[in-house]
Amino acid sequence: MKVAVTGASGLVGSALVPFLASKGHEVVRLVRRDPRGAAEVRWDPARGEIDGSTLEGVDAVVHLSGESIAGGRWSAARKKRLYDSRIGSTRTLARALAALKRRPSVLISTSAIGYYGSRRDAWLTEASPPAEDFLGRLAVDWEAAAAPAAEAGIRVVHPRSGLVLSPAGGALGKMLLPFRLGLGGVLGPGTQYMSWIAIDDVLGAVQHTLVRADLEGPFNMVAPEPVTNREFTKTLGRALKRPTILPAPALALRFVLGEMADATLLSSTRVRPERLEQTDFTFRFPTLEGALRHVLG
Repeated sequence: MKVAVTGASGLVGSALVPFLASKGHEVVRLVRRDPRGAAEVRWDPARGEIDGSTLEGVDAVVHLSGESIAGGRWSAARKKRLYDSRIGSTRTLARALAALKRRPSVLISTSAIGYYGSRRDAWLTEASPPAEDFLGRLAVDWEAAAAPAAEAGIRVVHPRSGLVLSPAGGALGKMLLPFRLGLGGVLGPGTQYMSWIAIDDVLGAVQHTLVRADLEGPFNMVAPEPVTNREFTKTLGRALKRPTILPAPALALRFVLGEMADATLLSSTRVRPERLEQTDFTFRFPTLEGALRHVLG
């Protein structure tokens, strides 16, 4: 297949591009700078600009663009950037794809389990309702922004991603230095559930979605065994052979990070990958210890 990828330089995108190429796919990157060859296409999602003709003949699109949720404290201006970078870019892309003469068969437009909000120890599936907080409303609008593509007959899939385990960046990348120094510990009460997935299984899930024509709409892109923050902390410390005795109290996290602390670090989201399991997806790393030992070498 000829696959276009946005956010190709991000945590998932930088792993996905060579993975797709290794599977025999031709990959076209959508970039915000001047293209460096035929394998790149320029677009400007902030201005809503893209030359749709450059996407003629593309079989599938994987849309990963969006400013990092954990990139800093959530001021009003930052919330607007988080919103615009997702909804604006998705709407621009979906409209461009809908206007093509030869449309791709599928648009994989990423989302996140922030859709569900904090639900303590309740099991959550794709049928669970969205939260009414910032991340919940953001995810609802993010998924809805792809509607022009769906209305044009393109199969649209929304992977609701959990915590992606990769040493190259993301949450795990930020944890590694303090944990390796023996400064890691439980966040807040430690009872909050973390729904995670190894980067290898993210890539496998995208490949699975490309070839499974019956997979449409949202699906939870998480491993089948979520863990509490206390379990995650102990397992990461064990994998790194380091103590984990320095907790971070909830009050301190809220003081430093504000609203973002409750919405991310202290949020409890226990998610089940029901639709992936129903479509016979096989996880390479279903357990946390195996996943961490693999990604950390």
